[in-house]
Amino acid sequence: MAAGGFAVVRRAMTAPPTVRQALAQSGLVPVDGRALLAHVMGCERAWLIAHAGDVLPREDADRFFALARRRREGEPVAYLTGWREFWGLRLAVDPSVLIPRPETETLVEVALARLSAGGVPSVLDLGTGSGAIALAIARERPLARVVATDRSQAALDVAHANAQRLGIANIAFAIGDWYDALLPASSTDFDLIATNPPYVAASDAHLHQGDLRFEPIGALAAGVDGLDALRVIVEGAPARLAAGGWLVVEHGHDQSDAVQRLFADAGLADITSTRDLAGIHRVVAGRRPPKSGTDHV
Repeated sequence: MAAGGFAVVRRAMTAPPTVRQALAQSGLVPVDGRALLAHVMGCERAWLIAHAGDVLPREDADRFFALARRRREGEPVAYLTGWREFWGLRLAVDPSVLIPRPETETLVEVALARLSAGGVPSVLDLGTGSGAIALAIARERPLARVVATDRSQAALDVAHANAQRLGIANIAFAIGDWYDALLPASSTDFDLIATNPPYVAASDAHLHQGDLRFEPIGALAAGVDGLDALRVIVEGAPARLAAGGWLVVEHGHDQSDAVQRLFADAGLADITSTRDLAGIHRVVAGRRPPKSGTDHV
């Protein structure tokens, strides 16, 4: 018998591993291993702890080890499972969209603080990707009229499917590059524009490392200094904001000062910078000066 054939027979005769053994043999850090095995088993991670001695069905073990190999090669857990939690929402994700990150929840917090809970604000989410920002705001402000745009039809398909599955109906989707997605009649009266645009410098070595290698480059990189998209967004915001309306943007760890200058140059007022949970300046907000000296929202 050929050596390869012997290996196949020997593997077939090996008893399937227990939950504990599978996790130990996977070569993954515990948090990744548990996430993938829970996905394969269709269970909560707490179940794995309580049933650590249970023997895995061979089919589940094989599927888990295949996913573990892909994770060891760098593929993000969110793409392997097809899901990511954000703002309490279970969002479907795939390689056509950026994986929502915890720091972007800071942007949602800043945006919600500037939207009246009892009003009927109009909100624009530029470059929505999976729909994370738009869906979080739409759920927290059910009376809001939310428009979510993206230049990628594949991304919009993911976002629209997330909205349908979550039952969030106060949101519309439009395709186009930043403000080009807007109809003229809807382009001048937003109470809030929110965005997590690409802001990584094109030459940044991190784009070719770790999980970032698998994410859409167009959602990550933006020119020599990473500010190309932010320049377009900030410059175009005053013409699309209602008087007193807010622009809220996420940016890179070292870009706060530069982004605040862009806001000031665009004539925005009340400019603030907010740190994320790691203590890094992550979000800048500013508003179009109100005509009457009072907030519009």
